[in-house]
Amino acid sequence: MGSAFMNPDADRSEIAPRERYIHGHHESVLRSHSWRTVLNSAAYLLPHLAAGQRVLDVGSGPGTISIDIARRVAPGTVVGIDASAEVVEQAAGLAHDSGVDTVSFSVGDVYALDFADNSFDVVHAHQVMQHLARPIDAMREIRRVLRPGGVFAARDVIYGSTSWYPALPALDNWLQTLLTVHRGNGGDPDAGRSLKAWARHAGFASVTSSASMWCFATDAERDWWGSSWAERALESSFAAQAIETGAASLSDLRAMADGWRYWAEDADGWFGMPHGEIIAVK
Repeated sequence: MGSAFMNPDADRSEIAPRERYIHGHHESVLRSHSWRTVLNSAAYLLPHLAAGQRVLDVGSGPGTISIDIARRVAPGTVVGIDASAEVVEQAAGLAHDSGVDTVSFSVGDVYALDFADNSFDVVHAHQVMQHLARPIDAMREIRRVLRPGGVFAARDVIYGSTSWYPALPALDNWLQTLLTVHRGNGGDPDAGRSLKAWARHAGFASVTSSASMWCFATDAERDWWGSSWAERALESSFAAQAIETGAASLSDLRAMADGWRYWAEDADGWFGMPHGEIIAVK
């Protein structure tokens, strides 16, 4: 293929700008992440899970998906890793309280996994690649720890394609601010659409793609999602980074929070978030 048609973003293994997690670990963020399960966030992985497997969950966060996977592969084991020691501790506590003893959590670095080659049957990463400045390098490291024939499963949002009703300028500003801050942190807020290309560049010969959406429309869903973002817009790392980088002012953030509350209270409110997914086989 001629160079004029080459995708300039296809290989992001070069030295990239600083890498910083946009959301942070405010209670409002963890509350949102704790809603996630295999069924609502990794259903595409279900056909590839089997009893007795050894699974690595990269960027495991509060641990809800990891624990769910552990139940499904028992007596196999799951290891969850996250960059935050505080979140790792919380995930371990949740596993203990849930009575699931086939999952463990530790602090880890996706660019330098502390595991031998060919260690896992499945590596799972949910909403991780979008935050990485070097996703292809991370995928190469993930491929290293997979056994031959092992599966790498990844799912990431495509923020630029999110949509909502009613049309609210405050939410338009929220999205543009999020995109700006996310890219300034070295990540890709539209990572879901690039997962296939990145996996192929990382050396996975077989990559199957799919897509799914989160949809928030019922009264309970709008209250949960809208109140979460109303709080995050003012109190999470997103707010601090938006102000620090000049992407938004405090008054802008207050308007976003008001917009989220208005959306949540509208009985006609609807919000959709598309995600790209891959199953990549070593």
